[in-house]
Amino acid sequence: MVVMDWDREQRTGVAEAVLAANKSPAQLETIVGAAIDKGRRLLLTRLDAEVFSALDVKTRAALDYDAISRTAFAGGIVPLKATGVGIVAAGTSDVAAALEASRTLAFAGHEAPVIADVGVAGLWRLIERRDELVRFRIVIAVAGMEGALFSVVAGLVPAPVIAVPTSVGYGVAEGGAAALHAALASCAPGVTVVNIDNGFGAATAALKMLRLA
Repeated sequence: MVVMDWDREQRTGVAEAVLAANKSPAQLETIVGAAIDKGRRLLLTRLDAEVFSALDVKTRAALDYDAISRTAFAGGIVPLKATGVGIVAAGTSDVAAALEASRTLAFAGHEAPVIADVGVAGLWRLIERRDELVRFRIVIAVAGMEGALFSVVAGLVPAPVIAVPTSVGYGVAEGGAAALHAALASCAPGVTVVNIDNGFGAATAALKMLRLA
């Protein structure tokens, strides 16, 4: 049985979202169908391509699906406003988490450009984009491996930085623990940290900041 929290946005400022992982196609079809019947918009996260393909034709047609971010919108896309959120990804391997954040913000009507492949292994790539970075009101930084990007970005920009450690890496960096520890131990003050690969969580934190602002 699914009990939707349709009043969540009014109560918390963040709309209801559904974690698709570990839900069957039949369960997801019921959830999406309930949203459509009520005329509600709905965000689904962690919707793998094979599960999306297993949904019935009607449900697939009702969803705007992005396979890289594994997100889907029910109820259509809203016009985007440039409200000052930017996303920085260390490498192309980190783009899935970055796009999860960007799509979550887009669902809420906020444009969030992604600046990718600016990791510290080639620091000049990040420095060349500094003029863009300093114009953002909120920066979401996404990185795996040793997670050095978080401290570097936070040392360059005046905006709040939300760190998203990713599971990209191998050896001691495998699984994202090293990047998470680096984010938590950052010498740049004021870095906010979400869980490993949690682009959705970073985006919702940004939405709450924007609402307060």
